[in-house]
Amino acid sequence: MPEGSVCTLILNTNRRADTLACLASLAASTYANNTIIVLDNASTDGSPAAIRAAYPSVRVVALPENRGYAGNNNVGLTLALASGADWALVLNEDTLLAPDCVAQLAAAGAADARIGLAGPLVYHADEPTVIQSAGGMLDPAWRARHLGQNAPDQGQYSAARDVNWLSGCALFVRRAVLEQVGLLDASYFYFWEETEWCLRAARAGWRIRHVPAARLWHKGVQRSYQPRPSVTYYATRNRLRTLAKHHAPLRAWLAAGGEVTRTLASWTLRPRYRDKRAHRAALWQAVVDFARGRMGPAPAAITRAP
Repeated sequence: MPEGSVCTLILNTNRRADTLACLASLAASTYANNTIIVLDNASTDGSPAAIRAAYPSVRVVALPENRGYAGNNNVGLTLALASGADWALVLNEDTLLAPDCVAQLAAAGAADARIGLAGPLVYHADEPTVIQSAGGMLDPAWRARHLGQNAPDQGQYSAARDVNWLSGCALFVRRAVLEQVGLLDASYFYFWEETEWCLRAARAGWRIRHVPAARLWHKGVQRSYQPRPSVTYYATRNRLRTLAKHHAPLRAWLAAGGEVTRTLASWTLRPRYRDKRAHRAALWQAVVDFARGRMGPAPAAITRAP
């Protein structure tokens, strides 16, 4: 079977070393029919020049403005469609791929035309045998969780399976999905956009497939990861937006409302959470902005908070 063409998209913002390491792992790939585009978000660390010098075949595209994870990657997805690629691979710049990662994803897609999006088994880069994500599921209350998160890999996720969503650090998406259901929802800006995209594709009849034979290591979201208030904001607002957009059942709304209320109360009343004041402000602002229909980037006061 001839190889389908892949267009790999890497979004870089002042992460020269990580992006070069990611490109080095792709250079060792066993999958030949793969063009690579780096989307550079106004980097000031010399990334574009370093990438062009080390990998002349890689196309570097300067983004005109920062549209967030979703909007920035949509620039690349539009280019992938224009190039005629059969598949687009959306990658975080801080990922390292096994040599056969792309080949395994492509093989899974070629074996079943119903697969619309596929994703690899993601490990922590600093703990190479510990799982970061074996795909994602929504529980009955529509809480999003990574399967296998922080568990040692003992082969428990060795079989490919359908999931509700995939980690946004590596999304392998079929051209027909882009043409039918559209690109990432740019209004999300950051967080929950990959989950919403997978839900949208699934509603259109596509399978969302976790492919554990494809392996990848992600440097972000280590066990010690401490999110900033902006993450609290986006995670809350965009979760509520997803519930509304996909007509979630009452149970999910009650669960989300209860969690927000309890968290706000704890961060307000309990002395041990005094250091959560910025997160409390971000959480409340997220609820207010969702109610007002305000999407896009978070308010400046939220993004500046430490």
